[in-house]
Amino acid sequence: MYMHKRRVVSRDCKASPLTSRLLGNTNKHGGVTFVVRKKYFEKISYQEVETLNKRGEMDVEERDSPFDVASDRCGLLSVHLSTDEDSDEDGPDQETFNDEEPALPPDLKWLEELYEDDHGDVDGDGDLALAAVNGKKRRCAETARMFKLRRNLDQLDRFYRQKEDDVLKAREELKLCHQNIESLMEDRDNLENEIERQRAANNSVAVFRLRAQHKHLCQKLQSEEELEGHINTGLKQQELLQSEVEVELGRFSSLRQEVQEEERVFQVLKDQKAVTRLQQQRKASQNLQFKMQHHRDKQAAMLKKAEAECQKKIEEGQANCKLAAKYLKDTIKRMHRQEAEKEQQSRELLEKRIQAVKSLKSNIAATQESLRVQQSRAKTSAQKKEQRQRQLKESLEAQGINSIKYMYQQKQLEEIKQKQAEFEERQKSKRVEIVEKMLQEGQLEKSRKRHQALLPKPSVTDKFPSLGRAREKLLRYLDPGPPSATEERATMQLRQFSDISSSSSASSDVEDLEETLHQEVDHQRLADSLAEPEFSGLWDQNYKKLLNEKTTLVQTGVKQEEPAMASGKLNIPAKKVHGKELKGPPFISKPGVILFKDFEVGTMYKKKVVLTNISYVTNQSKLLGVSAQLKDFLSINFEPPGSLSTGMSCDMQAVFQPMINKDLEGEVQFASAVGPFSVPVRCTIKKCDLEVDSQFIDFGSHVVGQTISWTITLTNKGALPTLFSLDTSTCLSPETSHVQTASQVSADTCQEKSSHNTTSDDQSSSVSMGTGELQPKQESQELSEALQQEHPEATGPEVIPETCVSTDVHVQMDQSHSDSGDISLGNVREGEIGPFESLKLEVVFTPTIPGEAKLDFHVKFSDLTCKPIPIQVRGVAVSVPVCVVQPSIDLKICMFDRLYQDSIMVQNRANTALKLTFEVCPEMRKHMEILPKTGFVQAQSNFNAQLKFLPRSSLSKDAKKLFDSDTGVLEAPMTVQVAGQVKPAHFTVHAVVTSSDLQFDRTEVDFGFCSIYRSIKSSVRLTNLSLLPQDFGFLGVPEFIKLQPDDGFGTLLPQETLEIDLIFSANKAKEYRFQLSCKSGINRDFPLSCRAVGVCPPLQLSHSLVQFEATAVGDRSTAVLYLINLQTKHNQSKQPVPTLVKDAVAPVAPRLFSFSLPEDSDISISPSAGSLLPGERCLVQVTFRPRLSDQDIKEEALRLLQRAKLLREKELERNRHAEHETKKEVPVETGKQKKTSVIPKSSKASDGPKSDPLTESPNPADIQPWSEQYEEARASLLSSFTQRYGECTVPCFVSDGGPPEDDRQAQPTWSPFNTLFLKLQCPAVQPPLVVISSNGKNVIDFHQLAVGEKVIERFTVQNISREALDLRSSVLDVHGPFSLLNALRCIRPGEKHTLVLTFSPSLEKKYCEILEVCSQKMTLEMTLCGEGVVPAVTSSHPGGLLDFGYVLEKESTSQVLKLQNCSAVAVGFRLLLASLSPSRPQGGADSVAFLLRTYTDSQVQPTVGTQNYSGLSVFSVVPAEGSIAPGQSLDVAVTFQPDHPSVNCSDRLTIELMNKSKLCVVDLKGAAFSHNMYLFGGDLLTVPIESLLPPLITSQPHLTAKSELMEKPTNPVLVTLRAGYSAGVFTPAVRELQVGCIRSTQPIKKSGEFHWDNVASLQQLGFSVEPSKGTVETGHKRTITVTWTPHSGYKPYEVVQTCLPLTLKGDETNVYRVTLMALVSTTAD
Repeated sequence: MYMHKRRVVSRDCKASPLTSRLLGNTNKHGGVTFVVRKKYFEKISYQEVETLNKRGEMDVEERDSPFDVASDRCGLLSVHLSTDEDSDEDGPDQETFNDEEPALPPDLKWLEELYEDDHGDVDGDGDLALAAVNGKKRRCAETARMFKLRRNLDQLDRFYRQKEDDVLKAREELKLCHQNIESLMEDRDNLENEIERQRAANNSVAVFRLRAQHKHLCQKLQSEEELEGHINTGLKQQELLQSEVEVELGRFSSLRQEVQEEERVFQVLKDQKAVTRLQQQRKASQNLQFKMQHHRDKQAAMLKKAEAECQKKIEEGQANCKLAAKYLKDTIKRMHRQEAEKEQQSRELLEKRIQAVKSLKSNIAATQESLRVQQSRAKTSAQKKEQRQRQLKESLEAQGINSIKYMYQQKQLEEIKQKQAEFEERQKSKRVEIVEKMLQEGQLEKSRKRHQALLPKPSVTDKFPSLGRAREKLLRYLDPGPPSATEERATMQLRQFSDISSSSSASSDVEDLEETLHQEVDHQRLADSLAEPEFSGLWDQNYKKLLNEKTTLVQTGVKQEEPAMASGKLNIPAKKVHGKELKGPPFISKPGVILFKDFEVGTMYKKKVVLTNISYVTNQSKLLGVSAQLKDFLSINFEPPGSLSTGMSCDMQAVFQPMINKDLEGEVQFASAVGPFSVPVRCTIKKCDLEVDSQFIDFGSHVVGQTISWTITLTNKGALPTLFSLDTSTCLSPETSHVQTASQVSADTCQEKSSHNTTSDDQSSSVSMGTGELQPKQESQELSEALQQEHPEATGPEVIPETCVSTDVHVQMDQSHSDSGDISLGNVREGEIGPFESLKLEVVFTPTIPGEAKLDFHVKFSDLTCKPIPIQVRGVAVSVPVCVVQPSIDLKICMFDRLYQDSIMVQNRANTALKLTFEVCPEMRKHMEILPKTGFVQAQSNFNAQLKFLPRSSLSKDAKKLFDSDTGVLEAPMTVQVAGQVKPAHFTVHAVVTSSDLQFDRTEVDFGFCSIYRSIKSSVRLTNLSLLPQDFGFLGVPEFIKLQPDDGFGTLLPQETLEIDLIFSANKAKEYRFQLSCKSGINRDFPLSCRAVGVCPPLQLSHSLVQFEATAVGDRSTAVLYLINLQTKHNQSKQPVPTLVKDAVAPVAPRLFSFSLPEDSDISISPSAGSLLPGERCLVQVTFRPRLSDQDIKEEALRLLQRAKLLREKELERNRHAEHETKKEVPVETGKQKKTSVIPKSSKASDGPKSDPLTESPNPADIQPWSEQYEEARASLLSSFTQRYGECTVPCFVSDGGPPEDDRQAQPTWSPFNTLFLKLQCPAVQPPLVVISSNGKNVIDFHQLAVGEKVIERFTVQNISREALDLRSSVLDVHGPFSLLNALRCIRPGEKHTLVLTFSPSLEKKYCEILEVCSQKMTLEMTLCGEGVVPAVTSSHPGGLLDFGYVLEKESTSQVLKLQNCSAVAVGFRLLLASLSPSRPQGGADSVAFLLRTYTDSQVQPTVGTQNYSGLSVFSVVPAEGSIAPGQSLDVAVTFQPDHPSVNCSDRLTIELMNKSKLCVVDLKGAAFSHNMYLFGGDLLTVPIESLLPPLITSQPHLTAKSELMEKPTNPVLVTLRAGYSAGVFTPAVRELQVGCIRSTQPIKKSGEFHWDNVASLQQLGFSVEPSKGTVETGHKRTITVTWTPHSGYKPYEVVQTCLPLTLKGDETNVYRVTLMALVSTTAD
């Protein structure tokens, strides 16, 4: 082997262009070596290459990788052959001879397999004839040489095409470069001429500029010339390389011929091998047929044996049935007896139920009465509950607690507890249901197992279904009654379960349950119906025999199923080997499927299969066997090769010898270390596969008398010959319908119906006629039975009656005879078509009568597996030789004054040329023309003429009869005169002629006066009067006008009117007159005149457009702009004024302005109105506050209510459905086994419609703002709010001047020309922070509050965004009444935060502040307002002493103080008792010492007197604190309740308001006595403070009643009388004592008595008592007057003293020892 080796050198073409040459060297073996070399490197001459070719010593070195062909940047070929080391070792003249064959590349491995297969065939069959004919076998290397030569030649061709493309690209680039140079030179010449012209004009600036351009242009021209040279050099190189490649192609022409000759020889050899293999397969097929015949004989013997066994089992079953009938009769008698007993029980039960119904009626009346009582009780309890709630609310409000919140929390807690209790109850009930279902399923399972163990298994009945049917007939005969109670019970269970499962489970579960329940019913019925024998005998023996037979049959079936399971596909799970997952089989076979096609019975076939290991590990395979259906015909020759590495393969030979003529499928199964795998095997018999090239033949139109033929090709693609025949009858077999196409089915519906409705007799007759004697009669019968099984619907009840079929058949027969006279079949109507053969069938059309001819026939075959092929033939016969192909020419819709053309085709069917003359009717000659007017049409050819139609506006006058001016329809008849033809050819031209006008609704547009700061829009209507769409556009539009839509361009549909907006924006104050031109698509102009006057207003806005940033709903954005009065005396003279408005120009004066905002707008402007002096400017603040409109909120509330209504209706419907299911008819057994339905009375009410007032959809106007529904809708809109963009234009009206001087109150005139417009763009987004308390209001109103009081309010905000918000607040006035108590924090999405605010006014005025809650995205403003009010409260008691008098101990008395609130706010108050004051000293001795020290020298009773022994205050006040509503009054009850006698009970009550101001101070005083009679008066004998300890009780000896009365201690009373003495005259001293009787609730004496003892002794001393005795009524008191008058012998400073008892009789008798002490005082008291 001799090799030339070169190093490939490639460089960038831009740095140094390379010249490469391509050399192709060949040798005897056809090897080609490509060498790319540089021109400056060592070369190899063509002579050396030729010498090497002659010597034949060049060979191709096979390499592991294919040739590497690539192109460098210049497009050159680079082929890598070898390295430099190899070139050093082997010189160019070295020769190497190698006798060994070179190894084949991977892509030619199949050649080696092909030759190995040939060797295997020769060795296996010993067939040496083929080797003798072909002579010496070609070597595998020579064949590989042929393919490699072909591949290398193809590469050389591709390389040559590539070089051609490179040359073409270079030429195109050079041509483009030439064009650029020419254009640049032309520009340079023009520029030089321009420079000369500017230089002549002395324009130096332009000359300098043009010179710079000239210089730049020259540089570009120079670069282009350089590029041209570079491209030209590259082109020459490419052309040189291309010529070299062409030379090399010519040198390889002989080699190309040699390769083609070798390919031809190889193809011949391949065909010979195919013939040999075909002969071998035929031999294998014959052998297989012999085996199949043997197998059929064996199967017939086995079938006879099985029939004998089956007959034996049938006889045994009949004997068992006779024995079972005896016991069945006994069982049925017993069942009848039980049913009679059940009927009697049901009658008794019915009577009991009747009695129960009667008692139920009486109970209902009693229940109704009890219900009334319960309702009244419930109503009373509800009222009490409401009253308790009201009281609780009042008490909570009195305590300062939020009653609504507290009650709502309590209600929520109750609901939670109730829901928890309901949930626990549901859980308990569900647990019970689950346990019941589990127990029921367990019982069902136990009963099923018990019945399966007791009954014989149903396989015998399944094996012999006649036994089961006989048993069922016997049961129905013996027991014709209704089903048993067990079955009914099972049916009810099934129904209940199906109702439940219909809403919770799928239908498949219900079907499974139905099967289970039906099986259980069958088992129970059979178990109940079989009577147990009285003795064990044949019954048990037969039963055991049946069980044994069943077991044997089951085992046999299992054994038979094992090979069937083995023959199925093996599911190979994915395994992991070395961390890699192996999917699929571990070995693959080549070929993938072992296919034996078109085999013959008795012939042996062999196939060689190569198994390749594709797993990731070393693997081995083992043959397990073949499928059961292939065991007798297929044998495998396989020697396990041992362990195979990945990619290694082994051989296997499959030998197939068929014995039966039947398609077979199976697989060869193997086992490997990774897992099992299989190779599929498919064996197919010889079949017929027939088809035609066309099933529909259309001859077209032909002249009468001609003869036309059509050839149909019938092809048999199968390997089996068959007979065919052409049948023209319409009665076909049912198989015809399966062959017809969709078009034929739609065209021949009656024929298809008739083919479906033929009877089985017709089928058999047709089959027998077509078959002849090819197959025996038995096979035809089996085939007909198989067809009936495959198409059972042909004999079903849906078959059309035979009379209809026959009628359709006769009609079609008549039509076929009448239509097919001109169409006939050729000579070949029947014959035989061999395998892989084609035949030509001829159809002849000979038209004799003008009209359409039809023929439908079928190609039928003797092979029953081949269905008839329907063929339809159509043709049209015409009588005139010359006619117009298109007799009606439709030009569609045409416009006036537009040219339209069409082609007229005239067809000549005659055999001679004819002269034609086209005639146009006289009315249309001005509008229509046909060119040429005269012509000759050749024989059997067509002639085309040109029709030109140019409708003019006078068409309606010229062709009144042909043209309808109202509809525009034109119908013009035309004539073609033919020489020698009497009847001319006519055709008609149809068209709809319409106008092309576009019409404006007005001819002139007047915009009026327009400010230079605004735009005026005017609309015009453009109408298309045509019946065709027309494009239009306004061209040459001035810059101060804009057109919409689409900038004045568009398309108008027929008769469409489009409104076009003309927007005029004046840029100067002047008069405008212009014209707009509208052009149509056909270049017609339609002008529109316009005029306007531009004016300049005196005021100007600094910005006419304000774009607010995205503002959250509830937030605000503010923009600041200026309004400027530009009018001054200086600039007024310079301002241009149109002539039309000079008179209307006002002098320089102040201007009034006013912004007019739209209603219900989110925009506010401050100031909205004002006045501006000349040259002055005003700051204007525009605020955007986005909010939700009330209408949107109400609509959302309505939508939410409707959705809640729908949900409620669905829930009610679901509950109603559940009630309906539970209240279904309950079957009740009666004596006659009839079912009666017990329907509850409530079902009638449930079925009727119920009117629920809550479900009525409210009116949006009824939804009150800030109600609950309103707030829910608002929250819903805020949560779903995405974004909103709005624009509005706010006009600013400007006056013509100030008010008149004579009347300043009058309004100035306002001119519309001075109006300014401010455009606002307002985008709104979803607020991240919303208020969810106080119904979403942003105003917290503390209302009126008394000065000095404090109230707390809370409001809650929520983060509804998707980001965390860091909250902060503004600073409130530190000296103000509002304060924020808690701090703000960061809240996450969805979280809430509550802010606590207080309001404590110090002055009587109104307060208002704004609290800003700020976040990153918005600022939430909360308005805080409140009013301080000075409270005005009065008391019914002005203050001072409030004496309760005497009260019995342990009894009480009360007095009411009335507090009246005269202010406008609620005022809180507190009632403070001095005894309960925390500043009062505590402790007994200390307090006594304190009080004694305080009142030692005083006669006034202390503030806090005696208290109760229990430690409680003797006085109590209710309520102790509270609030008085505005304008309301409140009663305060002061109660005196002592628990021991005392006359020193006192206390001090202070009424204090919440602002610490005292309303009044009341001193409370009272006395307590143990008896109802008391004495009051006299001097103070003890201290006014008593000890809290009760008096000590010492033990005394028992006394009698009289002694007790006599020795009872008396109460001392001292009365001091001071008489006056003045000027020798004594003034008597008078003192008063009071005796009273206490009113008591105890049943005691109602009145009391008193009397003095020893009254006469008093008179001696000068004392007198009046009255001395008397009676005192209950609750009253009497006054006793004691008078002392000194007698005449009285000594000064002498004290007169006496003592006498005073007896009081009431409930007890008390004696007071009254000491009277008198003296004379000279001082006046």
